[in-house]
Amino acid sequence: MVSSFSLFISLILLSLAKGIQGATFTVVNRCQSTIWPGILANAGSQPLDSTGFELPSGETRTFQAPPSWSGRFWGRTGCQFDPSTNQGTCLTGDCGSNQIECNGQNAKPPATLAEFTVAPAGGQDYYDVSLVDGYNLPIVVEPMGGSGGTCSSTGCVTDLNRRCPSELRVGSGAACNSACEAFGTPEYCCSGEFGSPDTCKPSRYSEMFKSACPRAYSYAYDDASSTFTCSGADYMITFCPSSTSQKSANVGPLSISATTGSDNGPTESGDGPLGINTSWLPNFVTGSSSSPIPSSSSWTWPFMIASAYLLFSSF
Repeated sequence: MVSSFSLFISLILLSLAKGIQGATFTVVNRCQSTIWPGILANAGSQPLDSTGFELPSGETRTFQAPPSWSGRFWGRTGCQFDPSTNQGTCLTGDCGSNQIECNGQNAKPPATLAEFTVAPAGGQDYYDVSLVDGYNLPIVVEPMGGSGGTCSSTGCVTDLNRRCPSELRVGSGAACNSACEAFGTPEYCCSGEFGSPDTCKPSRYSEMFKSACPRAYSYAYDDASSTFTCSGADYMITFCPSSTSQKSANVGPLSISATTGSDNGPTESGDGPLGINTSWLPNFVTGSSSSPIPSSSSWTWPFMIASAYLLFSSF
């Protein structure tokens, strides 16, 4: 009877383990060069193991976030850091700390953001990829092993730097501003008299972003098609997930419609209006038929079932 009781306790602890642990974030660099990801924990959330680090091409790094953690990840490019002091600056996504570690500093726009709110035990996580602060790198967020809600991949795989209109382009094309960053007017920034969902509508520039990246936030109130939820998941954040989008040679700037509100979304075949595949299959990021990074829940449930069998067969 003692062994049966121990098995029962183990079963309960395993079922609660995911909620206690929070979520694991695996950051993957598939870009052709080194990037320097930055991490910012929101107010009230403890910082993760690092707030900024070097990530060479092809490498990964994993972080464990506690329950109720919220914050954002982004990539910095063109960084120059003194190896003896770790001090320096970045061409895009710089966080203003003048160090590899961002130390609570936010990304300087334009930067593509992956944003998360990890739920307490039994709740739903919220996540999105945002172009509200502009764009500097393609990002895909893939939930691993979760369930419920709108638990699917999201992100922006299109290389918007190659397609950025001249009025939004930063420098020689290292990044692409949002209309708010470029022009600073209330109608683009959803501020002042435009500070509500009823008054701030998609602009021709946000529609441009939306047509290229249908699942990413294109402006401040783009919630309905851009916020995703999942329970009990870990998350893989992949920079430059598509080699096709990084190597396309003959790519012109995105066309901007003179009117807004037109249907520029993906077709039923899964191809967006720019010929970018948006079917978002689970193996999209990995480029293989199986995921290279197993979720913790992939072994938890079989073990729980076996434990339950042993428990009840012992009575």
